[in-house]
Amino acid sequence: MFLLSGKFLGHSQGFINLDFESANLAAIPAGQGGGFVSATNAIPGWTAFIGANQTTQILQNNATTGLPSISIFGPDSLATGIIQGNYSVILTAGIVDGSVSISQTGLVPVSADTLLFEAAPNYAGAGQLSVLMNGQNVPYFALGTGPNYTVYGGDISAFSGLQETLKFSDSQIGSNFSYVELDNIQFSSLPVPEPGALTALGGLLLACRRRKK
Repeated sequence: MFLLSGKFLGHSQGFINLDFESANLAAIPAGQGGGFVSATNAIPGWTAFIGANQTTQILQNNATTGLPSISIFGPDSLATGIIQGNYSVILTAGIVDGSVSISQTGLVPVSADTLLFEAAPNYAGAGQLSVLMNGQNVPYFALGTGPNYTVYGGDISAFSGLQETLKFSDSQIGSNFSYVELDNIQFSSLPVPEPGALTALGGLLLACRRRKK
């Protein structure tokens, strides 16, 4: 019954551009890769980091295979597929100094219990996507699947109503690079369900996304 009373709160209360659709970028012709663009224009609201250092540029419609990088993939890209809308972000952990991350600070909605996001872990080697709130690790679980992504959710109820920093980080833990595609981050008033209810919550998120479209 809790599924029927839940609300998705993803684009309110201070956090912005959680679906990466606010990119302000020139189009790249179909079949061509892009170069570096301003992170401010590519992922407004987010701050990008290579290791512990902030970077002011990220790649558009392109990615690295050995060095750490952050990329935004949009229309006519050579990527395997955008998760939703026009843009998705890819975090690539490199072989050396492999950690990359994006973060932003905002007010977590008062009624938020769960952080939801969609990701496509396409690892070339062993990697690890971490989600942190206020520097604390947020354990997350697979809730459902789409055509080219998995829906994940984690309990962030301890941060409800607080001004906090949300961070997504991909770290290399193997001998090769890894990358993960990320999109459609949302706050929800739904609690993280018991294991038997995971499929139902994932289905509700997918249905909500179809209505949005």
